[in-house]
Amino acid sequence: MALSNGEIREEIQRLSEELIQRQEPDGSWRFCFENGITIDACTIILLRTLNVDKEELIRQLHDRIVAAQQPEGCWRWYHDDKEGHLSATVEAYYALLCSGYSRPEDEPIQRAKRYILDRGGIGQARSLFTKAILAATGQRKWPASLSLIPIEILLLPESLPLNFYDFSGYSRVHLVPLLIMAERNFRTRSVRTPDLSELFLDARNGEEDPLTLTPESREPLKLIQSGLAHLVGTPRRIRQAAVNRAEQYMLDRIEGDGTLYTYASCTVLMVFALLALGYEPQHPVIQRAVEGLSQMKFTVDSTGQGGTRYVTIQNSPSTVWDTALISYALQEAGVSSSHPAIQRAADYLRNRQHRRPGDWQIHNPGIVPGGWGFSETNTFVPDVDDTTAALRALSALHGSEPAVLGAWNRGLNWVWSMQNNDGGWPAFEKNTNKEMLTWLAIEGAKSAATDPSEADLTGRTLEYLGNFAKLSVRQDWVARGADWLLSHQEADGSWYGRWGICYIYGTWAALTGLMAVGMPADHPGIAKAANWLIRIQNADGGWGESCRSDQVRRYVPLHASTPSQTAWALDALIAVHDRRAPEIERGVARLIALLHEDDWPSTYPTGAGLPGYFYVHYHSYRYIWPLLALSHYVNKYGDSSP
Repeated sequence: MALSNGEIREEIQRLSEELIQRQEPDGSWRFCFENGITIDACTIILLRTLNVDKEELIRQLHDRIVAAQQPEGCWRWYHDDKEGHLSATVEAYYALLCSGYSRPEDEPIQRAKRYILDRGGIGQARSLFTKAILAATGQRKWPASLSLIPIEILLLPESLPLNFYDFSGYSRVHLVPLLIMAERNFRTRSVRTPDLSELFLDARNGEEDPLTLTPESREPLKLIQSGLAHLVGTPRRIRQAAVNRAEQYMLDRIEGDGTLYTYASCTVLMVFALLALGYEPQHPVIQRAVEGLSQMKFTVDSTGQGGTRYVTIQNSPSTVWDTALISYALQEAGVSSSHPAIQRAADYLRNRQHRRPGDWQIHNPGIVPGGWGFSETNTFVPDVDDTTAALRALSALHGSEPAVLGAWNRGLNWVWSMQNNDGGWPAFEKNTNKEMLTWLAIEGAKSAATDPSEADLTGRTLEYLGNFAKLSVRQDWVARGADWLLSHQEADGSWYGRWGICYIYGTWAALTGLMAVGMPADHPGIAKAANWLIRIQNADGGWGESCRSDQVRRYVPLHASTPSQTAWALDALIAVHDRRAPEIERGVARLIALLHEDDWPSTYPTGAGLPGYFYVHYHSYRYIWPLLALSHYVNKYGDSSP
C-alpha cells in the first residue's frame, strides 16, 4: 500500500533529527567501517608477535571474533556465504590461539579446527594476505607467486613500458612489504605463537606446487625482465638498492598517525617488513604504527540487536566519507545550508581538503592538490568518490563564502583532471589501467592490480558535474564520460559497480549520472537499465543483491531486501521517471519498513573491497541512502498523484 507524503516526510524528519543529534562537536560524523574479522585477527597476531602490552584491546578483539563464529565452526564474510570462508576461518583460529584467551581444547577452537581440516587444511586458504601473515610468523613457506615479481621492479624508470607505478596505489602499498619479506625469506615467532603444522594436511608446511604460467601471464613478466636488463651494477648491489628503495617507499608514505596509507592491512604488513629489515620492535616507527592501528578501533553498541557491544579494528575509518555524504543528504532533506550542523560539517571538510602532493601526480602531473581522502588522517591519498562527495556537501556554500569557493574550485579542477584517457573516471590514480597486470598469477591481481575507469565512479562523477557543477553532455569531456558509461553497459541493462554490491550499485550510479548530465529518459540504454531494476525488484517491494555477484561477475539475488540497495534502486528509478510508478511506491513503502527492522539484512555488507576476500558493512548506510532516496522522492513528486 502506498504511503502518504506526510508519512514519508515524517520518516525524513526522523532520520534527519537522529543524524543531527549524532554529529560530533568537530562537525564530523563517526560511524563504523566494519570489515569482518580479518583485521581484528591480524592485529592480535601482530601484537602478540611484538609482545606489545595491549591486553584490553586483545581481549576485546578476541571476544568479538569468538562471537562471530558460525555453528559450523567457520567464519563468514556475509550471511549467504553458506560454505563459510576458509581464509577468514584460518585467520580467526590463529588469532584466538595467539591471544591466549582461547585454548586448543576449547569447543569453539575444536569446531574451527574440524572445519579447516574438512576443507583440506590451511594449505587450501587462497587469500594472499592470509598466506603472508602465516609465512611472516613461521607457519608456512612464502607464496611462490611473490617470486614472480622481483623486488628490483622498484628501480625501473617510469619511462619503461611496464614499471612499478603501473600497479594501482592500493596494490603497491601492500606489494612492497610483501616483496621485502619474501626477499628476506622472513619469519618470526614469539613465545605466544602457536604451532599450526597439524592443520597442513599435505605435510609440506604450506609449500606450494611449482607455478604453472599461462602464455598470457608470462607477458607482463617478460616486460619486467626486459626492464631489469637495463639496470647497471652487480646483482647484489642492484638487489640492495631495490631493498633500500622499498624501505624508503614505505617510510615516505606513513601518515601522521603512524599508519601506512591510512590502511590497517598494509600497516600490519609494513611492521612485519620493518622487522625483516632489522628494525627492533621498540623502534619509534613500529611503535607509532601500533598506536595508529589501535586508534582505528571502533566500539559498536548495537542495542537494537540484543544489546550486543563489541570492539573491532577498521581498515580505514570512513569519517570524511560519512561526513560528506551525511551533510549532503541532510541538505537534500531540506536542512538549510545555514544550519549549524551543515556549517560545522563544512568547516570540518574544508580542513580535510588535501594540499600535499601524492602518488596520483605521477600520472597526472602539474595539477594543484584539491581532492579529499576517505579518512581524516589521510592527507595525500585523495580519491574521486570522496572528492565529489565533499563537493556536494559544500555546493550550497561555495557561492557565498570565499573560503568555500576556493576549496570548491580546487576540488572541481582536481576531479576534472582525473578523467582517464578513455573517458571514464578511476578511484585513485589516472590511467593506471594496464590490463596485462591483471594477468599475473597472483591471488587478487585481477581486481586490485589496476585502477581502471569504473561505472560507479564515472556515474557518480557525472551526477556531481550535472546536478552541482551544472555541466552537461554539451561539454565534450562530460560527453566522453557518458559515452564511456553507455559503451560499458552489460547486456541485461545493468552496470557493474566496483566499490559497492554490485550491479544494483553500479546501475544506480550510472543512471543518476546520465540523467544529471542531460541524457533523455527514453534513451535505449537508460530505459533498458530502468527495466532491469524493475525486473529484479523483490516481491516485498525492496531490492537486495548478494556479495557473490562480484565473484561470478553477474547479478546474484540475495532473496532479501537491504536498506542501502533498496535506496539505490529507488533513487535511480526516481531519477528516470517523471511520474510516480507503482514499483517506486512499493519500494518506498518497503524502504521505510526496513528502517524499523533489525534482522540480518539490515547489517548485510553492501560495500566492496576485494572480490571474495573483503566486504564492508557501512553502519552509516542505513541512514544516508534511505534519506537521500526519500528526499528525492518528495522533492521530485511533491503531492502529485501516481
